[in-house]
Amino acid sequence: MERVGVGLLGYGTVGSGVGTLLRDCADDISLATGKQVYLAKVLELPGFSHPDLDAGLVVHDVGEILADPEIQIVVELIGGVDAALEFERAALQAGKHVVTANKQLIAQHGAELFDVAEQSGAHLRFEASCAGAIPVIKALRESLAAAQVDTIFGIVNGTTNYVMSAMSDTGAPYDEVLKKAQELGFAEADPTEDVSGKDAAAKMAILSSIGFHSRTTLADVPYEGITGITAADIAHATSYGYVIKLLGVAKLIDERVNVRVYPAFVPMDHPLASVGGAYNAVFLESRHFDKIMLYGPGAGSIPTASAVIGDIIGVVTTAAGGFVRNCTCYRDLAFFPHADMVSSFYVRLQVTDKPGVLGQITPILGEEGVSVRSMWQSGRDDTAELVLLLHPAREAAVTASLERIAALECVQGEPTTIRVEGEEPR
Repeated sequence: MERVGVGLLGYGTVGSGVGTLLRDCADDISLATGKQVYLAKVLELPGFSHPDLDAGLVVHDVGEILADPEIQIVVELIGGVDAALEFERAALQAGKHVVTANKQLIAQHGAELFDVAEQSGAHLRFEASCAGAIPVIKALRESLAAAQVDTIFGIVNGTTNYVMSAMSDTGAPYDEVLKKAQELGFAEADPTEDVSGKDAAAKMAILSSIGFHSRTTLADVPYEGITGITAADIAHATSYGYVIKLLGVAKLIDERVNVRVYPAFVPMDHPLASVGGAYNAVFLESRHFDKIMLYGPGAGSIPTASAVIGDIIGVVTTAAGGFVRNCTCYRDLAFFPHADMVSSFYVRLQVTDKPGVLGQITPILGEEGVSVRSMWQSGRDDTAELVLLLHPAREAAVTASLERIAALECVQGEPTTIRVEGEEPR
């Protein structure tokens, strides 16, 4: 049986999971591929040591992996951008197939790496970069290749989904829930990329590029995080029949692309509303197949490693010249302006509790072409909280309204705004 060596760059949480699956599932992988796929070498970076790793597999120079003729596949799991870009570029130039889980690298430098892969005839696979064990990239690149996807949106970050779910379930404040998430291993010691939305933005850049066949990079995706969400916002969401989720949203509108990440109110009867804990779910919509939702664990050692193994199997079993090794961004679509997007909004204001306040606020909304769907007000001492749900309107109009409203003497602080997603047209 032909042997296919795997060179592994990084042996952390996911890397060790890949090593475990290559060993424990060797017979299944051989049945799937007709070849013996084995772990040949592991690059151990300075400062890292793995006592459970066979010392005979460890190398300290990536050149030893690239020069090994038995190693046909390089799996990059070191994270970061600079060193990973150098290593992946060198591997592809050497004719090695590359499998990676590095979302930031693909979102920022995917075009360059695909060009190198095309020149060398090597494969570049990255299923594990988005949504862990959920095969959303395979679905978009292969299963739905003949179906035009119009919308990709969903929960693509497990940390923020755990935090939002726990805040909703327990009523606990953000800081307390985040600390618990760190204790349970659902959040990193430095969770900035997750809670700011940057992690989700990189994933949405990748999914948009594949789904719409037009390049989207991280720089093209504005993102908002969850740090400003309060228990009051969650309580209001519940009272109106919603839950709050951090969503990645990519839409194809009039042959133009709009991709963003933001917290949103999602109706409780929408499939995404029931996705709890650290799970992910991606919702795909098309005029050809209506709607599909892919759901599962979005992170973790074995779930993410299983996506890496799936890519390894895909490389081994794909015929020479197979399309899935190529960049699928064969279009060059313009971006749809964010200001022209039409959205519904939840707005929370702190105002002076005195007669005439509503008489100052509602005319501004009307002048900008924004109408109110529902309104709720609660007073305490000389301050009142005013909550509005707005009908769908151009975001430029909503922004202009709130800038004018925030400047009123009766308004205290900046308004809180959260979009509403997932509602059927009224």
